[in-house]
Amino acid sequence: MRFGIATFVTDEGIHPARLGGELERRGFESVFIAEHTHIPVKRESRWPEGEEGGELPRKYYRTLDPFVALTAMAGTTERLLLGTGILLLIERDPIIAAKEIASLDHVSGGRVVVGIGAGWNREEMRDHGTDPKTRMSLLRERVLAMKEIWTKEQAEFHGDFVDFDPIFSWPKPVQRPNPPILVGGSGPRTLDRVLEYGDGWMPTYGLGVEEIARRIADLRRRASDAGREPIPVTVYAVPGDRDIVARLADAGVERVLFDLPTLPADETARALDEFAAVARNAQR
Repeated sequence: MRFGIATFVTDEGIHPARLGGELERRGFESVFIAEHTHIPVKRESRWPEGEEGGELPRKYYRTLDPFVALTAMAGTTERLLLGTGILLLIERDPIIAAKEIASLDHVSGGRVVVGIGAGWNREEMRDHGTDPKTRMSLLRERVLAMKEIWTKEQAEFHGDFVDFDPIFSWPKPVQRPNPPILVGGSGPRTLDRVLEYGDGWMPTYGLGVEEIARRIADLRRRASDAGREPIPVTVYAVPGDRDIVARLADAGVERVLFDLPTLPADETARALDEFAAVARNAQR
């Protein structure tokens, strides 16, 4: 099993360059950072992790741009995988996103992992011109369009939501044909998306270990039926508990991302020490 960190990088927490170094020194394999471009003041969508009408934590509207933060981490690390968790692709132009991801993969020497999803905040996505009712179809086309850009000298895409004639766009990613795409989510059709355009599945720990195990078995069966190798599973926002990690390992999870709070540098270092101890014990 591999061990990484999931966190929100903000202007109120540890600097991303220092965070990258702290993670690599402790032997973590990866870091996955969340993003929100903004949070509308008038909020109607229910925060999935909170109670109805509960106040949204500050970290949601203070996140740094993920590509800026991950580039800072790339400069202070050599092995750490640099992940988005999740990239709200329904709020990003796919041509620009393809260039940002490929550029980061280029400057980091091929260390990017792209966790993607559609998000939960309807008001936020509407501010970007995205209709919540069609966000999943939009997500699909933007992923497929990025793959065309990454793999073709002259890329073009013609869909219902994404449409462009042949273009030149460089750099191409170091990882071929593309950096791994991890599809986030736990809805009834999530595994369909994983099988169509994903390289992995990334549910949150909140789905529950038993349900994660059941869906992993289903994913393995469906991948085999489609002639694919087993599709790896990364579980996001896992508590630092050895028994939970052991149960996830038994379920077939390949990577665990511990849920790191957004804290100042010294407090972050102490939290990372605790997670690192759990990871070491789990590997014995």
